[in-house]
Amino acid sequence: MSDNALYTDLSGYYDLMCADINYQAQSNSAHRFHQIFGNGGKRHLDLACGTGPHIQHFQYEGYECSGLDINQPMLDLALQRCPDGLFTLGNMCDYTTAEPYDLITCFLYSIHYSGNLNNLKSCIESTHKALKTGGIFCFNSVDKNHIDNTLSAKHRVDYENSIFSFGSSWFYRGEGEQQTLKLSIDKTTLDQTQHWTDEHPMVALSFTELQNLLAPYFDVHVFEHEHDKIVAWEQLSGNAIFVCIKKENAN
Repeated sequence: MSDNALYTDLSGYYDLMCADINYQAQSNSAHRFHQIFGNGGKRHLDLACGTGPHIQHFQYEGYECSGLDINQPMLDLALQRCPDGLFTLGNMCDYTTAEPYDLITCFLYSIHYSGNLNNLKSCIESTHKALKTGGIFCFNSVDKNHIDNTLSAKHRVDYENSIFSFGSSWFYRGEGEQQTLKLSIDKTTLDQTQHWTDEHPMVALSFTELQNLLAPYFDVHVFEHEHDKIVAWEQLSGNAIFVCIKKENAN
């Protein structure tokens, strides 16, 4: 299967795959960061927006929302969920916007879909250009040096007379700029089980490397991966939220 085959073919199951995610808490957290660090504006762009659940919550807060994703079936579902949203097919590593935004988000570790360091730098540059003065870029990331290849996340959902079991895990071989997101889906209907697996190549880097990439373009603040409170990153955990305030004169 190609890298995006499962993502494309099972777009109808994507929300089930993410059923255990608290989209509201994540969106509220980014909204609070924007209130504290941002310019107060309400133009919002969500990179790798998927089916639009985060955008839905930002709209509740009065934002004028847009979404960018590389997968058209996902965008079709996002438009059904958020008819007032503006959704664009495109690559977050190389995009331009007609008008700048006040807040740009990228949830669910999707920043790692950049794939390699050059693409990630291009994503950072594109995002810097797409922000207004005082705008912020908010996303979460995982440090390659903290990945435990033995850990995985799993959950189960009953849907339309079938039982779905979803699994995901990170894998990093200990060197280089690539890690892998491994996904699995089991669908059991009566006594029959279908099984899909997929692996997505993702960019791997440490938080120090990431901060160095961001520093020419943004004033960077790093926080613990907590959505119900704001806690400065204590440099121990391998998951963090990055809040990046646009520099007007990028180096």
